[in-house]
Amino acid sequence: MTGLVWAFVAGFVSFLAPCVLPLVPGYLSAVSAVDVGQLGERGTARHVVVASLPFVAGFSAVFVALGAAAGAIGSALGQRSLEEIAGFVVVVFGLAFMGLLPVPERLLAPQLVTGARRSGSSVLLGGAFAVCAAPCVGPVLGATLALASSSSGAPRAAVLLLAYSLGLAVPFLLAGIAFARVMGAFRRLRDHYTAIRIVSGVCLVAVGLLLFFDRFWWLRAGFNRALNAVGLGV
Repeated sequence: MTGLVWAFVAGFVSFLAPCVLPLVPGYLSAVSAVDVGQLGERGTARHVVVASLPFVAGFSAVFVALGAAAGAIGSALGQRSLEEIAGFVVVVFGLAFMGLLPVPERLLAPQLVTGARRSGSSVLLGGAFAVCAAPCVGPVLGATLALASSSSGAPRAAVLLLAYSLGLAVPFLLAGIAFARVMGAFRRLRDHYTAIRIVSGVCLVAVGLLLFFDRFWWLRAGFNRALNAVGLGV
């Protein structure tokens, strides 16, 4: 449960990335055939959301496949050694997300998006978006994949990346429902993106250290106590 929450939050943070958020209006318009200036108007919200579902399915399929692959590789290695490797990778990505290590910021192979748009398939466009945005959201996505590789096999790893995809999909669909209001709120969050990066990076480093030193169960125990405190424990 703890890992799923982390993955969902990671997806949400990825949505706020400076190379993702500005592209949202264009993608919403492309998949729904609604002009950018008309997004959020009465009568368009339902159409935009329904038309966006194949796009969401496309990028979710790519991320889930990556998660399953990470889990399959992880299950082939020793659990303890794998947790140490995953912990180290998460720490590195956490430092990169804070800006302490260099990471690629440019989109990869934008011609994939052009080709997908020409095909007219929202599913392919979503898949192309996942591939092209991966370098930009690499630290968060990479840390999530590292956590996935340390899970128990491909199925659980795939579920973890599904939670990441939902974290990315929910704000995307919300933008389709109430474009002006939601995008305005997200832009205000983006104005504080440096603080979000630092806090998120520190959290990633902490998670990586817990994994590396075999103390990740501390986080699970604390999360379960918090759920019990609010009456949501199982």
